[in-house]
Amino acid sequence: MTMTRANLLIKASPWLFTIGLLLFWEAVVRAFNIPTFFLPPPSLIAQAFVEFWGPIARNSWITLETTLIGFGLAVGFGLLLGLVVGWSRAIYAGLYPLMIGFNAIPKVALVPILVLWFGIGFVPAVLTAFLISFFPIVVNVATGLATIEPELEDVLKALGASKLDIMRKVGIPRTLPYFFGSLKVAITLAFVGSVISESVASNYGIGNLMLQAQAQFQVPLIFAGLVALAVEGIVMYALMAVLEKRMTRWAQRSGFSQT
Repeated sequence: MTMTRANLLIKASPWLFTIGLLLFWEAVVRAFNIPTFFLPPPSLIAQAFVEFWGPIARNSWITLETTLIGFGLAVGFGLLLGLVVGWSRAIYAGLYPLMIGFNAIPKVALVPILVLWFGIGFVPAVLTAFLISFFPIVVNVATGLATIEPELEDVLKALGASKLDIMRKVGIPRTLPYFFGSLKVAITLAFVGSVISESVASNYGIGNLMLQAQAQFQVPLIFAGLVALAVEGIVMYALMAVLEKRMTRWAQRSGFSQT
């Protein structure tokens, strides 16, 4: 009975903490008379959701669409490049510094270049989501392959296994927990990339909606856009976590449960 109550409390804790945060936020804003243009209370944000439900829903869907397409490209390209980089320690040593250098470039600095190449709109948003989210996938896949113990490789080679056999039967299974774990990071970064591009070079999406709201001093609408992004991010993160748990259950320790 105690375990059941504990499990129920754990499952309900995200909702309880969220409700508590919203109540605290509302009370602080009203108690200190914080101006709406500085920090609107949750009640006004909810009112903005009701008033602008159509534009919020439409632009949220556009942002989700560009994010998922960019994320899908990042998964395919990141997995392939990660396998190539992790195939050889020489390739790993040669390409890893280049990838770090590219990842260090702020992706917002690449948006003007993408606009010159593809114009404003859908394509730059997809590519920005892709560029900002593929790096964690590459790094985790390559790390999973590159950290195979040399002694294990020597034993397998002595038993007649080729490099390809080691990759297929040891390297790739070993990499799966790294790969599926990286998806949770990559999907949240993909949202960041989409919104960055929408704020700079698009007429659609949550990023553009928030930019228009800023120009019109509609601060509750800006926060409503942030909440919409947060909900989408939480849902997609949860889906990636479920996928990770199902696909890598064999790699989890006994008695360990993920949230």
